[in-house]
Amino acid sequence: MARETKNLRGEGANLTPDPITKYRNKILQGACVEVLNSLPAESVDMIFADPPYNLQLSGELLRPNNTKVDGVDHVWDRFDGFKAYDEFSTAWLTAARRVLKPNGTLWVIGSYHNIYRVGTTLQDIGYWMLNDVVWRKTNPMPNFRGRRFTNAHETMLWVAKDKDSKYRFNYESMKAMNDDLQMRSDWMLPLCTGGERLKEENGKKAHPTQKPEALLHRVIMASTDVGDVILDPFFGTGTTGAMAKKLGRSFIGIERDSSYVKLARDRIFKTQQLAADEFLNTPSKRTEPRIPFGSLVEKGFLAPGQKLTDMRRRHTARIRADGTLVSAEFKGSIHQVGAQVQKAPACNGWQFWCVEQQGKLVPIDVYRQQIRTEIH
Repeated sequence: MARETKNLRGEGANLTPDPITKYRNKILQGACVEVLNSLPAESVDMIFADPPYNLQLSGELLRPNNTKVDGVDHVWDRFDGFKAYDEFSTAWLTAARRVLKPNGTLWVIGSYHNIYRVGTTLQDIGYWMLNDVVWRKTNPMPNFRGRRFTNAHETMLWVAKDKDSKYRFNYESMKAMNDDLQMRSDWMLPLCTGGERLKEENGKKAHPTQKPEALLHRVIMASTDVGDVILDPFFGTGTTGAMAKKLGRSFIGIERDSSYVKLARDRIFKTQQLAADEFLNTPSKRTEPRIPFGSLVEKGFLAPGQKLTDMRRRHTARIRADGTLVSAEFKGSIHQVGAQVQKAPACNGWQFWCVEQQGKLVPIDVYRQQIRTEIH
């Protein structure tokens, strides 16, 4: 990867290496803050962080049959109180913000034990809150003691670097993944189980909080583009890296535990990209070439005098040779006439107007998309 830079005299251009190139698709072993501080500033497009939750567990948790629940009791999840955890959160979130590009975003996942404290820290540092996304687990662990509700969700906070960031959101991709409906902020996905769960030689799970690939798939598709650099400062067994590779992105992983580093490297080495780059993102409609309605008439998709109607057949208009519409006494663009007949302030004529084909109504936007395909 390289970028063009002009010399001081403006005489042509030369290529200078992207400072993040040597870190792409690498797992950097070490403490997250130290490694973050060694990376170039404003060099990554997105950060996904799954930090310690500070679960504050005490004693063993047993199932009704007296078998022990394999919970999170590792050293890396232990802190000497809330003050220590807040200091830890402030340190890594500050270091992460330095390496995030001006228009980059950060996702951080947590539970009720820590996410509210993390959210406060995010806002205190200067991040700008975009969404809190609730991951509703379809197969949550039961509450064995029967003294609280079953904890069936985790929360992800999605933030921009600051309130002026022109952050990326792949609206069309998310809508397409959700049967052409706007993607909601509650995601129903199962826990990481079965063949996806990495195991040690003795059959025990290799990492207690391994996240499902489906969760990272959606996060990456929502907020990055092919070729972007995704950083994970708590890399664990490499779910972020594996999904980045599958989806044509680059990753940088930071992990201090050598056993996790080895598992992640082996896992990512075996991972293959899912498809060619052109199939890994839905292009934003804002970046697609503008197609005037008149082009549909010029190219013969629609004819002068042809009647258009809305999907409910309540309103009609006829096409003029210059690409305008006429309905009763009103003439104008597809948008103007659509708004006029509905007595609405505005209208997306491409979605509103339809043409009848073999007894079925087809939105005129279908022809616009066909022309765009021919252009490409």
